[in-house]
Amino acid sequence: MTDMELRDSFGRSLHRFSGWFADVGGLLMFSMTMLVVVSIIGRALFSRPVPGDFEIVGLGSAISIFLFLPHCYLQRGNVAVDIFIARTPRSVQVGMDMFAALLFGTLSALFVWRMIFGFIDTVRYWDISMILGVPLWLAYPFAILSFGLLSLCCLYRASRIPWDPSS
Repeated sequence: MTDMELRDSFGRSLHRFSGWFADVGGLLMFSMTMLVVVSIIGRALFSRPVPGDFEIVGLGSAISIFLFLPHCYLQRGNVAVDIFIARTPRSVQVGMDMFAALLFGTLSALFVWRMIFGFIDTVRYWDISMILGVPLWLAYPFAILSFGLLSLCCLYRASRIPWDPSS
């Protein structure tokens, strides 16, 4: 997070919300880790693993990853291949950063749009997991909200790149 992003209330709000999303994702990931530990101990000592543990971990992992995306983007944690533009003029680097932020924001918004339709279909046809019968639509609201926040974060960063000397 740069000083420039901390100066305005919208930037602070984006950082705060993305931090909350990441905190929830971290708690969920920790809970899944504990579930796996309990399942392994149950399997080893009592021949009784937690039924459907891999289904729960799969669904929880998807939700956690979605929740981490906005915070990761705002912290510049995404992998960037700067080797190709490292020796170009600063104006080219800024232009490429803006283009990447706008492209990522647009793709995130596209994911929101399409995931809404996926959510509707998953609820309508009552898709469930094989062992536990957990409704698969549970991951969609987290994905939709996370990609929506990610899209806002990308567009915000794109608007700040030309004026931010730390970009």
